[in-house]
Amino acid sequence: MPDLLLANARLIGAPEPVDVLVRDGVIAGVGEPIAGPVERVDLDGRTLMPGLWDQHVHLDQWALARQRVDVSAADSAAAAIRLVLDRLDRAPLTPGTALIGYGFRDGLWPDTPTAALLDAAVGPTPVILVSGDLHCAWFSTAGLRYAGVGDHPAGLLREAEWLPLTSVVDRVDAATMDHWVTEAAADAAARGVVGVLDLEIADNVLPWRRRAAAGFDLLRVRAGVWEAHLDRVLDEGLRTGDPLVPGGLITQGPLKVVTDGSLNTRTAFCHDPYPGTASHGILSVPPEHLVPLMHRVTAHGLTCAIHAIGDHANTLALDAFAESGARGTIEHAQLLTDRDVARFAELGVVASVQPEHAMDDRDVADRHWAGRTGRAFALGSLHAAGVRLVLGSDAPVAPLDPWIAVDAAVRRSRDGRAPWHPEQRIDLLTALAASVDGQRLGLAVGAPADLAVLDADPLTASDLRRLPVVGTLIAGRWTHRAL
Repeated sequence: MPDLLLANARLIGAPEPVDVLVRDGVIAGVGEPIAGPVERVDLDGRTLMPGLWDQHVHLDQWALARQRVDVSAADSAAAAIRLVLDRLDRAPLTPGTALIGYGFRDGLWPDTPTAALLDAAVGPTPVILVSGDLHCAWFSTAGLRYAGVGDHPAGLLREAEWLPLTSVVDRVDAATMDHWVTEAAADAAARGVVGVLDLEIADNVLPWRRRAAAGFDLLRVRAGVWEAHLDRVLDEGLRTGDPLVPGGLITQGPLKVVTDGSLNTRTAFCHDPYPGTASHGILSVPPEHLVPLMHRVTAHGLTCAIHAIGDHANTLALDAFAESGARGTIEHAQLLTDRDVARFAELGVVASVQPEHAMDDRDVADRHWAGRTGRAFALGSLHAAGVRLVLGSDAPVAPLDPWIAVDAAVRRSRDGRAPWHPEQRIDLLTALAASVDGQRLGLAVGAPADLAVLDADPLTASDLRRLPVVGTLIAGRWTHRAL
């Protein structure tokens, strides 16, 4: 590959454009005289910055959600059913298949989603609607039979009832899934994304080796491992960061463990009960299992990514980091005690957060975490305490687009509404730094040439969510180019 000169590039915070030289996949010079033949691309004053990472995705689920009936706009069970019926009217199902929808959030609905309600509308048609937080699904009776469940008293399956069924509901042949994942990755590259941490609930080593062998090269991928598939990783002696394929584009990620539920499903494990109930949520993995598991993988060179949403779940997750000596992240960290904010910093635990969830969940939090929302999605408090933040989407829970996450982190507002707990905002430079996998915003000689070219300066842009990206490079190779 010849040397690449990105001429007249404006770096974040720099007063004047400079030339950036890329050689052998890394940044070889910034603002220095260039000698010798190069391929010259004039950026004409466009912004050049490190490429963006989404540090929490479920890439298969994101690819699937893009194909499914979108019921995210439904503000009631009845409204969700109308969306289902509209889809069935437009395109009847192929025999032997089910209508699968995605995105409902019933935390504020005035009516209860039940199989009987769906049955009255769709009759013998198998219908399965997956919630926006992926922690529950709503089945018609025929949908239950399609998934092999048989009778269920309600038709709304949560957590341990639902999660084992995802592989049944998601049944797609490998070639189709790989095609959909490639399409999703191309769209991510068009938004400046160079890498993702894929925490798909699967044996992720196998599909990513298959995709790489078939030529997938649109993103860097860190493939997380779940306990059910841990033996393969340990038997191969894989450590976090080890390449899974030649070239290092696909690497081994952390151990992922889900210790509690979610806010919308009212299963996040909390110190205080949910209003009007005796329920504190669900603790899926207790400390007596979590601590030795984290200790085991740490001894084998794996880091840990521990899902904890409720404040009690976060307390126990931090306890487990302290007791096991593990390194890694708490994923989501949505509700925290003041003491636990400080413990993140003391233990060196990274807060892997998804700022758009605060915009999706603000009204649900105001109801179900009433009186506690000042310490919900507490990015400002975490940053002030010196905790390292990394941003993600949890796609498909939020779109795989880091500019949406950055905007939510900075503004705490969407759709013209007043900012929600604006004291928990972080500044734009902090949000950008939390989105580039530890790279310097101003670019550093010797760093990987994983870059994004922007058609607007994010420091002055009026609409970060739609900030135009005209180029993306991985190791100096274009994965998206519109200039």
